[in-house]
Amino acid sequence: MTSLTIDLPTDVYQRLETAAARQGKPAAVPAQEWLAEKSTEAVAPMTERDRVRAALRTAGLLAELSPEEKRLAAQSTLTLEEAQAIPDRTAGKPLSEIILEMRGPKE
Repeated sequence: MTSLTIDLPTDVYQRLETAAARQGKPAAVPAQEWLAEKSTEAVAPMTERDRVRAALRTAGLLAELSPEEKRLAAQSTLTLEEAQAIPDRTAGKPLSEIILEMRGPKE
């Protein structure tokens, strides 16, 4: 791996550290991820999905899967049709309806 040293304004570095802390990572990791994303953008335009993922990642709202979670996902044999059929087999109201009832009427 090659090293790069850059000077950042204090406020920019503090925002970087804050974003990294939300993700539970050292400040260098989100900086590397951002640079990697930006260098890829120069080669290929970002799709809308890529832009949304980047915005969520920057805001600390996107959790990356752990290696174990990726392994389990790769082993899954559940099809989309099977996943869509699961709520039909469960008894009771959808969670969204339960939440709306718990909130009560709007005032």
